[in-house]
Amino acid sequence: MDETSALRAHPGNVDPSTVVTAGQLLLCPLTVADAAEMVDVLADPSLYQFTGGEPPTLAELEQRYARQVQGSGRPGEIWCNWIVRRAVDRRAVGFVQATVTGDAADLAWLIGAAYQGHNFAIEAALAMTAWLVRQGVDENRLSAHIHPEHRASQLVAERIGLHASDRIDDDGEVVWTSSP
Repeated sequence: MDETSALRAHPGNVDPSTVVTAGQLLLCPLTVADAAEMVDVLADPSLYQFTGGEPPTLAELEQRYARQVQGSGRPGEIWCNWIVRRAVDRRAVGFVQATVTGDAADLAWLIGAAYQGHNFAIEAALAMTAWLVRQGVDENRLSAHIHPEHRASQLVAERIGLHASDRIDDDGEVVWTSSP
């Protein structure tokens, strides 16, 4: 059995502490200390137009990150949370996330308002999905939940090979999938 086959047979090999290189970006594993920088990245109220909520305070973000770093606690479910950083200066510009269950992954991404328009979301999402597939996640079992009016996220989803399904989640978001 070659390495790829072995990984596909055992997708639990996903290690959320891996740094992923993404061209002009780095996907760096989330730490609680990242909250100090990310609170500014997430401060623009326009980021919450489609998801609801409001910019988190530093204390709220530290608490959220502490929970995320601990992982889901559910057997067979792995949380991968990365801060998206520019490689040139290591400045945080957003985040990408994947919840991996068996050989399937549910994906999410967000780039701060000040850093949009540079294809960072596409580059980070492509790197994340390629890395996940190399770890044994089935490329036909990727998904993302996207607000039906959020065209920018839809474009990212299309670029990483997802398409809108006819499923709507409990929050009214369309489930995008990679399955044929």
